Amino acid sequence: MDLMEYQAKELFAKHGVTTTLGKVVETAEDARAAAEEFGFCVVKAQVKAGGRGKAGGVKLAKTPEEAFEHASNILGMEIKGLTVNRVLVTPATPPVEEYYFSFLLDRSNRSHLCIASVEGGVEIEEVAKTNPDAVKKIPVDALEGVTPEKAAAIVDEAKFPAELRDQAIEMVQRLWEVYVEEDATLVEVNPLARLEGDKLEALDGKVSLDDNASEIRHPDHHAFEIREEADPLEAKAKDKGLNYVKLDGAVGIIGNGAGLVMSTLDVVAYAGEAHGGVKPANFLDIGGGANAQVMADGLDVILNDEQVKSVFVNVFGGITACDEVANGIKGALEILGDAATKPLVVRLDGNNVEEGRRILNELNHPLVTQVDTMDGAADKAAELAHQA
Repeated sequence: MDLMEYQAKELFAKHGVTTTLGKVVETAEDARAAAEEFGFCVVKAQVKAGGRGKAGGVKLAKTPEEAFEHASNILGMEIKGLTVNRVLVTPATPPVEEYYFSFLLDRSNRSHLCIASVEGGVEIEEVAKTNPDAVKKIPVDALEGVTPEKAAAIVDEAKFPAELRDQAIEMVQRLWEVYVEEDATLVEVNPLARLEGDKLEALDGKVSLDDNASEIRHPDHHAFEIREEADPLEAKAKDKGLNYVKLDGAVGIIGNGAGLVMSTLDVVAYAGEAHGGVKPANFLDIGGGANAQVMADGLDVILNDEQVKSVFVNVFGGITACDEVANGIKGALEILGDAATKPLVVRLDGNNVEEGRRILNELNHPLVTQVDTMDGAADKAAELAHQA
């Protein structure tokens, strides 16, 4: 789960990271009221996207009227396809210098990584291109973590100014606390600002939380969900416990196992080049031990996506036997009835494949086409989507 800036700052404050919370408002009138309290302030769009400033979503306001005007312009605007429904109003604290700092999960090396730069801030990507030596990448041992000694080493390697060293060491430890105790996969401060009087503050924040920890370890994280803004299909899939991500394409994808689903996305995209550039419509992994109900739930979600013109069910039977998958398809079509109007291309292989194919042959549903190979099924699904 990715958090908005104001939510990330709430977690920062919870763990003692120096930051300013401000007020989150949904109307221009409330932005004016906040500005009357804060005086010189900044009005910031709250969406889960970077580049808000360059898109016109971050504005300074010297007066309450300016705050009202900026909020009026920002609320309702789109930033990278996301509609702004709320803004954060905080006291304006212009930085003397801007730095960059983050902890993240380094999946390629199966470890944690710290990235820091005293020449970064909001232009960190440009710094990484033009002066990569200024961006320090420091591995963090998962068992050792960030001790005071490790924090000091990070601060020294990143070359934070000597007068900020003690504050920076404290900040690094507090951010690590956020990262570990909240089960985050990313904690980013950009910019980490040096303010007048040599004060170090997190002016912005980005946090990604591991959903796998939310049910048992962090039920409080559910409070960060803004369900009315979630894609309705993604919300429906989440309620059903499905691993689903909506994409911008026409071929719905269902597979068992993340690796197989990713490969399926690739073969569909490749096959689609010969059929008008058709692309995958989603990622949906029903998992290695999914039963018939899970398959039915997955089809229910995908078939209700208006963009989907055909569905490719690609399953290699292992723990999930092919006959269970076939029964899931049968059950889903029975449940949906006349609402099911989109063709399904099914490729089954592996455990109980003959029984799975027999069930679908016996079903003889006009929407279901069985294809033996992955490439052949991808081509057929792309063809059907293009024809539709």
